[in-house]
Amino acid sequence: MAAAQGRLSDGTGGMDDAKEGDQDAKETAPLPFRAAVDALKGARLRPEIEIDPTRPPQRLAPYSYALEAAVVAEDEDLADGRLVLLHDPAGHEAWQGAFRLVTLIRAELEPEMATDPLLPEVSWSWLTGALQARGLSYGEPSGTVTRASSHYFGGLSERPSASQIEIRASWTPREGLGGVPDTAAHLAAWCDLLCQIAGLPPAGPGDASVVTLPQRRDPHSR
Repeated sequence: MAAAQGRLSDGTGGMDDAKEGDQDAKETAPLPFRAAVDALKGARLRPEIEIDPTRPPQRLAPYSYALEAAVVAEDEDLADGRLVLLHDPAGHEAWQGAFRLVTLIRAELEPEMATDPLLPEVSWSWLTGALQARGLSYGEPSGTVTRASSHYFGGLSERPSASQIEIRASWTPREGLGGVPDTAAHLAAWCDLLCQIAGLPPAGPGDASVVTLPQRRDPHSR
């Protein structure tokens, strides 16, 4: 897969706002949410992952925390994404739980992959396979896999055609002791998915169950 175009930040807010919101959450959020956020911050990730807190959505749940990440190899972004942790202490009927993880991941595609009819199904299997490979229990998964192609004309006609894949998904992490889900493990699985869509090889034997597509270009062979 080719590099993703730009980062997901929408230009509003930024690290200062994220840190300020994080401090507010520490002071007012319930203990299970604070523990879940602390676990996200303490997770150990692959060195190819560059990750930072970002401003979370404000109206999806009473409490939220967001991370923005990119897979970077040889100073090139191969894929990027955003992971949002939502928490409603009263529980949410649609979630079937008090926590919800929401993600957006995107990357550019090689032309031969963009036309593969199995691409949406295989891409969704990357998400479920990443969670299963980590032995994670989750429920109520939902989402979309979208592929889009851009063709340039007129003054832009010299640009090559480009295709992109986008995965939007959400799922409910099962809660453990104290009503706290294992958010560090879910983050690790999400990073497995991010690396998978970027075209990186699995980090370990536990990732072997994730389905791969043929004719993918090694991101280091540029």
